[in-house]
Amino acid sequence: MSKRPARHRAPQGARRYLLGTALAATALATALLGNDAGSAAPRGTAVSAAANTRSARPVVISATATSSPAAGSATGTTSPSAANPTAGPSAAPGTTAAAPPQRRKTRKPEQPPAAPANNPNCTLTVPANPLTAQGLAAPYVLSGTEPGGDCHEANNDQSAFVEATIVDPATGALSIYRPLVVDRGDKPAVAPVAPALPAGAVVGIWFGFNGDTLRLRGEGDSLNTGACVNGTDGSPFGQFGYCNARSFFTAANNAIVKGQLSVPALGIGNDGLACPTVRDFGVVDQDQSDNVTTAYVATASGRTAQAGHLAGGTPLTNGSDNGLLDNFIDPALGCKPFTAPDLTRGGAPGTSLALDELQAAAHQSVPVALVPLSDPMTQIDGQQSVAKANLYRAGVDQPMVNTGTDTPEAYCANLAKTGATRLAADRQFFAQAPAPGAGANLADFLTQRLQSSLQTLGCQG
Repeated sequence: MSKRPARHRAPQGARRYLLGTALAATALATALLGNDAGSAAPRGTAVSAAANTRSARPVVISATATSSPAAGSATGTTSPSAANPTAGPSAAPGTTAAAPPQRRKTRKPEQPPAAPANNPNCTLTVPANPLTAQGLAAPYVLSGTEPGGDCHEANNDQSAFVEATIVDPATGALSIYRPLVVDRGDKPAVAPVAPALPAGAVVGIWFGFNGDTLRLRGEGDSLNTGACVNGTDGSPFGQFGYCNARSFFTAANNAIVKGQLSVPALGIGNDGLACPTVRDFGVVDQDQSDNVTTAYVATASGRTAQAGHLAGGTPLTNGSDNGLLDNFIDPALGCKPFTAPDLTRGGAPGTSLALDELQAAAHQSVPVALVPLSDPMTQIDGQQSVAKANLYRAGVDQPMVNTGTDTPEAYCANLAKTGATRLAADRQFFAQAPAPGAGANLADFLTQRLQSSLQTLGCQG
């Protein structure tokens, strides 16, 4: 485990304000859950008063782009701006893969606790031409980030996940595809399904990870051709990354403006309220809008296949906000997620991070939860970074940071008040619903998750 950086505290007046709102939420959460709600969760780095001034050039934090996924010395690659002019300024060649020491990420309650012997940091090799049908069907290759030992996809503590959402610019039609991840040196248990893409298809790809920090490595020039972003220069996001997200959202939003694409309304839940989105303070946690809904299946020997294409085996799932909303919260409230044909499963309806963000952008009412400067994934060495937060937001189609209103204090206040209020209103439905964690109902799970998020974000003093 890397050394945790020094904790930076907000100004005293802000701490009093945050503590007041957080204590109110804690009292409500304790009343909802009982004495267990007051148990201490891992405490994260509190927010700093000023944005970090260290360089925040967008770059793929990776090992060398190679012609073979098995190779990998620790040198870096340039940013994807050549392939995507909107991605930001280019980073200088030679950026090293070894990032500065980073604190161990506080895991989401829906993710498995890490075993001490596991390497929490892994590297994922992006195949050649990742935005094409051939590239989507080519397996991504998982390996361990050095030092730290190997990574194995079938180990749920180290599993990485890939999810593509596709828009046809001629019609506005959306579809989903789920590229497979295999171990370095392994072959798929079942060959991936080859997707059929429309002419001129605009493909966006997003990554999820159950460990701490996932780095992307390119096969050949795949990181540039794919417009892939893994963080800023020397500071990866952690569990999140994307390829060509900006171009995808631009094409999807153009289709909405033209009337080719209609994003479904949220509907009304069993609680009489609008169904929640991934930008609802009743849903978000300390690092919102990360991870995906993709799942795989693994054989007893550790080889993997796309879900639905291997009988038996062990399911591999990504502990994500999107999966929590689509697979647990929505069903408990009688709501339905935004779906599109899943090309991995013969066109059956499927969910994705991109669909969730499109629906949230179209229909979430105020207050709207946007990735905050206090999110650990957007910080550099524990300090706020507007540039890194903006790079993260670009990957989920959120507006750039307004430093006057998008403050950690405002985010804490909304999470403490709106999040706890919605949880109280829905407890009767959640208490009877299953949760991602074994042995807990959804009400208890979400209450504990809210408490942990308030602590991790520094909302409690």
